[in-house]
Amino acid sequence: MLGFAKKFFGSSNDRKVKDFMGRVQKINALEPRYAALSDDELRMMTQTFKDRVAAGESLDKLLDDAFAVSREASKRVLGQRQYDVQLTGGMILHEGGIAEMRTGEGKTLVAVAPVYLNALSGKGVHVITVNDYLARRDAEWMGRVYRFLGLEVGVIVNGLSQGQRQASYNADITYGTNNEFGFDYLRDNLVYDRREMVQRPHHFAIVDEVDSILIDEARTPLIISGPTEDRSDLYKICDALVKDLIKDPTTFDLDEKQRQSLLTEEGSEKIEQLLEEGGHFAEDTTGLYDAANISLVHHVNQALRANTLYQKDKDYIIKAGEVVLIDEFTGRMMTGRRLSEGLHQAIEAKEDVKIQPENQTLASVTIQNYFRLYEKLSGMTGTAATEAQEFSDIYQMDVLEVPTNRPVQRIDYDDEVYRTYAEKVQAIARQIAECRERGQPILVGTVSIEKSEQLSEILNNYEHKVEVSRTLKPEFAGKDKEAAKIGDAAWDIKYETKFKGIPHNVLNARQHEQEAFIVADAGLPGAVTIATNMAGRGTDIQLGGNLEMRLDKYRLDQRNMAVEVTPEMLAAEEARLKADIAVQKKIALDAGGLFVLGTERHESRRIDNQLRGRTGRQGDPGTSKFFLCCEDDLLRIFAGDRLDAIMRNFGVAEGEAISHPWLNRAVETAQKRVETRNYDIRKNLLKYDDVVNDQRKAVFEQRQEFMDSDDLSELVGEFRRDVVTDLVDRFMPPKAYAEQWDIDGLDEKVKSTLGLDLPLHDWAAEEGVSNEEVEQRLQDAADARAAERLEQLGADQTRGLEKQFLMQMIDMQWREHLVHLDHLRGVIGLRGYGQRDPLNEYKTEAFSLFETLLHELRHNVTRWLMTVEFRFEQPPAMEMPEFQEIHLNPGTGVNEMADPLAQNPEGQVTGDDRARLPVELLPAGWERTARNSDCPCGSGRKFKHCHGALV
Repeated sequence: MLGFAKKFFGSSNDRKVKDFMGRVQKINALEPRYAALSDDELRMMTQTFKDRVAAGESLDKLLDDAFAVSREASKRVLGQRQYDVQLTGGMILHEGGIAEMRTGEGKTLVAVAPVYLNALSGKGVHVITVNDYLARRDAEWMGRVYRFLGLEVGVIVNGLSQGQRQASYNADITYGTNNEFGFDYLRDNLVYDRREMVQRPHHFAIVDEVDSILIDEARTPLIISGPTEDRSDLYKICDALVKDLIKDPTTFDLDEKQRQSLLTEEGSEKIEQLLEEGGHFAEDTTGLYDAANISLVHHVNQALRANTLYQKDKDYIIKAGEVVLIDEFTGRMMTGRRLSEGLHQAIEAKEDVKIQPENQTLASVTIQNYFRLYEKLSGMTGTAATEAQEFSDIYQMDVLEVPTNRPVQRIDYDDEVYRTYAEKVQAIARQIAECRERGQPILVGTVSIEKSEQLSEILNNYEHKVEVSRTLKPEFAGKDKEAAKIGDAAWDIKYETKFKGIPHNVLNARQHEQEAFIVADAGLPGAVTIATNMAGRGTDIQLGGNLEMRLDKYRLDQRNMAVEVTPEMLAAEEARLKADIAVQKKIALDAGGLFVLGTERHESRRIDNQLRGRTGRQGDPGTSKFFLCCEDDLLRIFAGDRLDAIMRNFGVAEGEAISHPWLNRAVETAQKRVETRNYDIRKNLLKYDDVVNDQRKAVFEQRQEFMDSDDLSELVGEFRRDVVTDLVDRFMPPKAYAEQWDIDGLDEKVKSTLGLDLPLHDWAAEEGVSNEEVEQRLQDAADARAAERLEQLGADQTRGLEKQFLMQMIDMQWREHLVHLDHLRGVIGLRGYGQRDPLNEYKTEAFSLFETLLHELRHNVTRWLMTVEFRFEQPPAMEMPEFQEIHLNPGTGVNEMADPLAQNPEGQVTGDDRARLPVELLPAGWERTARNSDCPCGSGRKFKHCHGALV
C-alpha cells in the first residue's frame, strides 16, 4: 500500500523538489527583465536589495529577484547560466538543507545564488571547502560574479596574518576550510583584546562536500595545545609508588592482548593509602577518586601502564638520554614521535631520564559543535542520503536529492569477487589494458596510497597478451564435453605480446594544483588514472578534456617561459583546444565513456558512491565496476573465510570470479555495520563534548564580557564578598557551636587570601558574637583594604590590573579544567564495571569540576588583587610559547595542521620534509631552516609563517 501511494503521489523528496521547481518557473519569468539591464543597472540591484533588507523585508521575499540577478551575472561574467536544477539546489541551501547532487552537476555554481541572497543582510556568509586549493580557486572563480555585483570576497587559508584574516572575515563572503574556520574560533577565545579577534558572529555557512567535513572529519576534535608547567616531581612520585606497588602481583590486572593494565580493588586501596600518607591529595578531599584528585588518578594509571606494559629495548630504547619509541612492525626507531596524555613522561620517569614537558589542551571544540554555532547551516555533496539520519539528528538538516539535469546513462555492474589478492590485481590489470586498447578512459579508485603504488608497479610491468591460436590437446580429441568442462587447460593456446607496460597517472595529492590538472585530463581517450579517495577533488572529469583547466595550464606554461599572453593568443588557443576536445570527446564516447574501476570496497558505501559518481556526468555514457577478493579488509573481517570456502566448494578456478546481486547486498550489509559503528563513535564523542559545550560557551561569553568592559570593579567586589562568605562558612559553619569554630584556620586563610592581619581570636571570644557578625567585620575590613590599594595605585591602574588578572586567571583555570576533563574522560569508562553509566558519571563529575573552577576563580583573583605587591617597570622581552594546532585525520592519524599538504589523506609528509617543502621555492641555503625558527629574511616572523609557508 505504501509503495503504491509513493508511486502515485511521489515520495516526500519528490514533492518538496516539485515545490522548488515551481518557484524556479517564477525566477525564469524574471529573466527577460534583468537581461535587459545594463551592467551598472544590474549591479545597482544589490544596493536596492540591501535597502529592502534593512527596511525589514525578509530574504525569502527577495529570493526570486536575487536568484534571477545572480543568474544573469553568472551568464555575463562566467558565460554559465544555472540550470533549473541548480537553482533548485540553491533554494535547498538557502533553507538550511543539504542538496545531494550528482558529480558533474555544477555544485560550485549552485552555491552562487544562495550565497548572494544571504550576503545581502551584511552579516557575512561562509563557504567551507575541504582544502586550501579549492578555497582559493572558488573564491577567485565565483568571486568574479560577487564582485561584479558589488560584494566583497575574502579567503581564509593557511599562513595569513591576523590583519588579512580580519579583512577576509569582514568581507560579505568568506571562503576557507573547516579547520581554518574552527581554529580561528578557538584562537579568538584566547586573545586579550577584542580588536585582535578575527571572526564575526556565525550567521550562515554553506559546506561543500558536507558529508566529508561534517561526518568523516567529525570523528576527531580541533585542539589548540601548548606547553604545561613542569610536573616532573609528580611523575617521579607516581612512578616510585607504582614501582613499589607492583611488587605484589595481586595489586593489578595485566591484559597484554588488549594492552591494558588496571589496578585491582586491593591495589586501589594501597595506592590511595600511600598517596594520602604522602600528603598528595588535593585540599579538602578524603579519597583518591574525589573529582579534585582526578589528575592524580590519571598519572597513577599512566605510571602503571609505563611500568607493566612498556618494556625497554622492545617498545622503546634509551638514546642520548631520551626515550625513543620503536615501531612494532618494522623495528625502526620513531624519532620525534611521542606518546600522548603523559604516558611518554611516565616512561621517562620510569627510566630516570629528563622528563620533557607535556603539552596541555588550551582550547578545543568538536567539528559538530563548531558548526552548530551557525544560525543557519547548509551543505551540498554527491552522496548524503545514506547519512540522512545523522544529519537530521546532529545538525537538524534535511537531505534532499536533486534530479540530474540530463538522464543518467551510467551502467553499474555487479561486483566481481576473486579468491586471492593476486588474482584480483591481474584481473584489474587486464581490464585496464582492454580499456586503454579501445581508447576508453578509466579511473581506478584505491583505498590507500600504498595500494595505489602497488597497482602502479604492476601496471608498469604488465604484459598485455592476445590469443593468436588455439588447438585442442590430443588427449581431448573427440571429448568435447570433457574439454568444455575443463576449459582453457584442454587447449594449447599461443599468445602474442601486444604491449608491455601501461602508461598511467597516480594521484598522490601532494599538490592540489597539480592534482587538478591530472584529474582534468583523466577523460582523454585511453587515459589511465589511479586515485585514492576521490571525494572533494573539486575538478570534473570531462570526456575529451577540461577546457578551463587546459587554458589555465596554457597560461601557466607561457608565464614560466616569460611570455605575455595577449587576448588574441588566448582566443586562438581556446579555439584550437575546443576543436581538439570535440574530437577527443567523440573517441571517448564511442569507446563507452569513462570506466570507473573500484579495486576494493571502502568501509563506507558513501565513499564508493563518490567514486562511482565520477562517471556518467551530464548524461554522458559510463561504466562502473568493483573488483573484490576474500583478502580485502571488509570481506576478510565480515565473511572472508566463509566466502573462500564457498568458492572452493563450488570449484571456482584460479583467476575466475563470482558475481551476483546477493553478493552486492551482503557487502552493503557489512558496510552498514561499519558505518553504524563509526556513527556511534561520532555520536559518543559528541555526547561527551556536549557536556563540556555549555561550560565552554559560558566561559567564552564571560571572557568576552571581561574584554568589552573597562570597569570590572563591581564584579571584583562581588568576588571579594563571596570569598569572605566562603571562608566564614568553611571555618565557622552556621550551625556549629562557637567551640567548634576553627579560628586558627580562618586566620591563616584571611592572611594568605585577603592580606589582612585581624584580631579574629578576640572577635570570636566576644560574648554572644555570631558568625554573621564576624563575616560583616571581615567584609568591612576587606573593602577598606581594597579602597586603600585603589588609592595607592590609582583608579586607571587598578581597573587595568583587575581586567588583566581576571582574563589571565579565567584562562589558567579553564586550561586546568580541560586537563582534568581529559583525565576524567580517560578513566570514566571504568565506572561501567560498577554497573554505572559512564556518561552520566561524566556529567556529574564535570559539573562538580566546573563548580570548583568558579570557586577557585573567585579565590585566586581576590588573592592576587589583595596580596600581590606591584612594581611598575619595563618587563624583559619575552617570547610567547608556540601553540600547536591539532586535527588528526580520522583515516591516517596524521595531524592535518602540521602543514597544509597533510589536508589530503595521502599527503603524509615526514617531519624533516615539512621544514623543506617546497625546496624549489626557497632561496639557496634556506631549505634546512627549522619551521619554528625565525625566517632568514629578517621579517621577524616564524619561518613556517613566512618563506616556509607552502604556496
